[in-house]
Amino acid sequence: MKTHFIESILVALTVIFLLGNCAKSSPTQPVTLTVFAAASLTEAFIEIGHQFEAQQPDRVKVIFNFAGSQQLAQQLAQGAQADVFASANRKQIEILLTGQENGRVVTGTARPFVRNRLTVIYPQDNPAKLQQLSDLAKPGLKLILAAKEVPVGQYSLDFLDKATQDRNLGIEFKAGVLKNTVSYEENIRAVLSKVVLGEGDAGIVYSSDISGEAANKVGRIAIPDNLNTVATYPIAPINDSPHAKQAQAFIDYVLSAEGQAILSKYGFISVNE
Repeated sequence: MKTHFIESILVALTVIFLLGNCAKSSPTQPVTLTVFAAASLTEAFIEIGHQFEAQQPDRVKVIFNFAGSQQLAQQLAQGAQADVFASANRKQIEILLTGQENGRVVTGTARPFVRNRLTVIYPQDNPAKLQQLSDLAKPGLKLILAAKEVPVGQYSLDFLDKATQDRNLGIEFKAGVLKNTVSYEENIRAVLSKVVLGEGDAGIVYSSDISGEAANKVGRIAIPDNLNTVATYPIAPINDSPHAKQAQAFIDYVLSAEGQAILSKYGFISVNE
C-alpha cells in the first residue's frame, strides 16, 4: 500500500513538472496592432501588414480598419481603440491633436509618409464617349464624386475651382460638372466601385486606386499638374495605444525603403521622390 502511495505521488509530481514545462515553452500570445487607415490605402497596407508581421522578432498581428479618413477620425474622437492612424489628409489628424477635445494624437508625432494625385476614370466601355476633361460638363453625363468631407472629395472640388481659371475649360465648367454629379460617396472605394459597375459615366479618384486589378476595368483621363492636387498622407501613433513600441515599429516600416517600395507599386508617390 505504501509503495503504491509513493508511486502515485511521483506520477503526480511528474505530471506537474511536465505541465509546467509546457506552459513555459508555449508561445506567447501575439500583440494585436490595430491600424486605422484611409480606404485608398487598402491593398498597399494589407501587403505592408503581411511583410511587417513576417519581420517582427516578437509575434505581432496587424488588423486594419479601412474607411474614409473623416469616418476614422470621428471614430477615434469618440474613443475607438487603435494604435496607428494613417489619414489621406492633415485635417483629420489635426482634429485628434492633444489639446483638442478627445485628443488622441500628440502634436508633432504625425509624419508624411506618401503622396497621391487625382485622375478621372470612366467604365471600360466608355458609354459617355469621354475624351477630354471638358466632356465632364456635357449635359446628361452621370458623374460620381466623393463627398466633400472625404479628402478626395474636397480635392475634387479644388480641381473644379482651379478649372474655372483655365481658358480651355471656362468659368462655367464647374457648374456644369456639379450639375452632372449624381451621387457623393462616403469613401473613394465606393466611387471606384460604382464607376466599374457602370452606375456612373465617370468619377474622380486617386491614381493609386486604379493600380492592380482595377487598371483593366476603367479608362482614365489625366488631370494636368496645374489643376491637380498632390495629396500628402500623414501617419501617427495613437497616444493611448497599449502597444506603443509596436505602433512605432509599424510606422517606421511604412517609412522604410521597403515600405515605400510597396506603396509605389500600388501607384502612390513615395515621399522620397
